[in-house]
Amino acid sequence: MSLLRILHLVGSAQDDFYCNLSRLYAQDCLTATAERSRYDFQIAYITPDHHWRFPTSLSPEDIAVAKPMPLFEAIQFITAQNIDLVLPQMFCIPGMTNYRALFDLLKIPYIGNTPDIMAITAHKARAKAIVEAAGVKVPRGELLRQGDVPTITPPAIIKPVSSDNSLGVTLVKEATDYDAALKKAFEYASEIIVEEFIELGREVRCGIIVKDGELVGLPLEEYLLDPYEKPIRSHADKLKQTDDGNLGFAAKDNIKSWIVDPNDQITQKVQQVAKKCHQVLGCRHYSLFDFRIDPKGEPWFLEAGLYCSFAPKSVISSMAKAAGIPLNELLMMAINETLGSNKKVLQN
Repeated sequence: MSLLRILHLVGSAQDDFYCNLSRLYAQDCLTATAERSRYDFQIAYITPDHHWRFPTSLSPEDIAVAKPMPLFEAIQFITAQNIDLVLPQMFCIPGMTNYRALFDLLKIPYIGNTPDIMAITAHKARAKAIVEAAGVKVPRGELLRQGDVPTITPPAIIKPVSSDNSLGVTLVKEATDYDAALKKAFEYASEIIVEEFIELGREVRCGIIVKDGELVGLPLEEYLLDPYEKPIRSHADKLKQTDDGNLGFAAKDNIKSWIVDPNDQITQKVQQVAKKCHQVLGCRHYSLFDFRIDPKGEPWFLEAGLYCSFAPKSVISSMAKAAGIPLNELLMMAINETLGSNKKVLQN
């Protein structure tokens, strides 16, 4: 049987932060899923100079010696490789949209959601509007541009409409704090959301995967928060900078976050809402949603994060592991959903 040729789409043409973030997760994925008896992994690495490279690994040395190529030359190279499918590992907005659309044009299938869905959910206000129309609870909010004045009475959450990892997010407790919070948020996007602060009961994430065409709710991940000392998550809870200046994963030690007992009464309620979000947003293969649980136990949709790098430290991978689905099985499920019944991966 010929090996399945998978192209890992890594890096970012936007900036060094997203380029390094992508490389961090992709390297973790490559290390953990290196079943050479089953896959032939290729790497496409895009850098902020918009050049493509095809290194043999994601080590700095191999990246440095790989030939930089403009887009037209990269397309010629890719089409000569007989790629079976692409695993997108790019987290910037161009990477989640334009670069996925390129593979639609090349008629090479890829794991994950389509560019139009990625664009909608990357804009937090649009995603909220869609799920709210389907009956999902969302915090009351308003979309502001430079010069607009918030009308929501604090406490309120200020966040850029299109940034991830809590960049530019602030909890405003007094109206006098609005100016500084708005200035911070506008550093990351030209539009921001001001939304009503939902009192803390709990905060969880829910992953949905597709298996044989059916939606499967994964165990929830809950985050350590405190209504007085730590009412919201920060950027430092998600990523950290290592001593050598590179990005690293924030500690996942079951203290800052943990998998919720599947028998917890909140699990089924959140999974039902997450499945509705998956469907109304038009997701495929997998999805991931953040929810704020108020003191009465009601889930409120915060945002969607429609990406999975299939790295052990990816949230969906951790949830799947807790459900008894090993990483390589999770990857095979996604491959099978992507390629359809005509080209199933062997399950053993």
